[in-house]
Formats: sequence, C-alpha cells, structure tokens
Amino acid sequence: MALRISLRQLEYFIAAGDARSITIASERINISPPSISMAVSHLEKEFGLELFVRHHAQGLSLTPAGEQLLVRAKALVGQAEGLTSLAWELGTQIKGRLAVGCLVTLAPMILPELTHAFSMAYPTVELSAREDNQQRLLADLVSARLGSVITYDLDIPPAVAFEPLVSLPPHVLVSEHHALAGRDEIDLRELEQEPFLLLDLPISAEYFMSLFFAAGFEPRIGYRSGNQEVLRTMVANGQGYALANALPRSDWALDGRRVVRLPLKGHHRAMTLGLARLAEIHPTRVLTTFEEHCRHCISDTYIPGMVAPA
Repeated sequence: MALRISLRQLEYFIAAGDARSITIASERINISPPSISMAVSHLEKEFGLELFVRHHAQGLSLTPAGEQLLVRAKALVGQAEGLTSLAWELGTQIKGRLAVGCLVTLAPMILPELTHAFSMAYPTVELSAREDNQQRLLADLVSARLGSVITYDLDIPPAVAFEPLVSLPPHVLVSEHHALAGRDEIDLRELEQEPFLLLDLPISAEYFMSLFFAAGFEPRIGYRSGNQEVLRTMVANGQGYALANALPRSDWALDGRRVVRLPLKGHHRAMTLGLARLAEIHPTRVLTTFEEHCRHCISDTYIPGMVAPA
C-alpha cells in the first residue's frame, strides 16, 4: 500500500520531534502550529502509528516508534536535499556528464579536435562521443541517450530541434589522373557513363541519388560502401567517381594516391551541418556550453579537420 506523505510533512515532523513541542517548532521554522499539528496527525494516520505522546501544557515526547521514524525521516530529507543540490549543480554549473553523437562520415574529421578542445577547456565535464549513421543517432537523441548530435539537416523528426551552422555544397571526387581532374568545376551529366561509387548509408544514399534525379538521369552504380575511406581510395585508384559534401583537408587517400575534388556546376541542394537536440528539454549548463563551443568551432570560415566553404 502506497503512503501519501510529502517531504514537507516529514520536515514538520522532524521540527516537532527535535523541539519536543509544537509551539517551539512553529517558532523555529516559522510555520503555524496548526499546520505542524495537521502534518503530524496525517503521518500518524498514514503510518498507523502514534509518533508522539501529547502532554497537556508540557509539550511532546516521542514514542519508541516515533524515535525510529525520526531518524529515518532525517535521513530521507537529507537525501532529498542532496538530490536537489545535485540537480542545481547539473543545471547551472559546467560539470557532469554529457554524451554526444556525430554522423559517421563527419566524425573522423570533426570529433578529434572538437572534443579535445572542449575537454581541455572544461576538464570537470565527463564527455563521451560516438559516431553512427543518421537514423541511429536521431533515435538515440529522441530516447535521451544522447544530449546533442553533430549532423546534417536530413529527415529531422518533429521532436528534434536543428540549429544550422554551415552549408556544405556537393563536390565530385575523381582520381588525379582523371580526364576532368584539371577542371574548375564539373557538370554531373559529364559523368553519366562512368561508374558511380555510392556512399551507402541510411538517408545519405537517398540524398546523393536525389542529385542525379534532379539532373534528369540515374547513375551507373559501380560500387556501394558504407565506409567513405574505401570509396576515396577506390576513386584515387581510378575505379570511378564519388560525391561528397564533407571534404577532409588532406587530398590523399589511405593508400597514398591523390584524390581531386571538383565543385558541381549549377544549383544543387547543399547539406547543412549543424546541431540537433530534443526540442522540448530544458538544456543543462553542460549542454549549452558544448553547443556554444560547437558554434565557435564550426562556421563558414573554419571547420575542424575539414575544408571550410569560405
């Protein structure tokens, strides 16, 4: 059977138990004697126990049960005060735990510098970060397993607020020996007959395919991979071309061959890189500080590990 008692009633009981008098307790905690008497009577009714022996004009004395419950009540109220203090610290001070996510294609470039700089500036924050695809990151955000996600503005659910930071236009990646590698920009249709190496991740693949559909043709898919470094190395080896919005500062694939990036000619939907978090939550001080750190580090003129648009 559930007890219907409040912390305030326990506080009034503690005051009366310490003072051994309703009147003295009233003076100490500045609460009217009837309020304290009602609280004590309510507790006795809920517990089914007599907590005090009332002495006419001589105050109160605790019963054996009252003595034991007074000790437990003080411990319980103390724990509640500790919980309130912890909540205040988490909400107002820059310390505690924060779990963040980053889209897997962005993480190798952005996360190392971004998280290291934050941890150096705020060593009292226990920051954990992980990378994943868009679907899983947003699902973990909605379920509150992550506090913030660095990602693109693709398929953002209504429960998630997205703050744009920088717009990244699509580029074509080709080998340095490709016939079009020396161009300043390239029309997507010029590659219509060549094998397209598709980054096959949820939502990302749909975005890249939409660029071809907007251009009026379907690409010849030569290979699919969820690992962008595999695709970059295949491009560097002349096995086809790829598309990318996030451009690492290095032009070299993992096998030491060079990749050339070319802007797409014409108007194509860019990917907006930004911050996602639950729309309805009241953010902690740790979360707002991390978001401000991201705003400072990610812009048109600078992105950790990446070529910035400007």
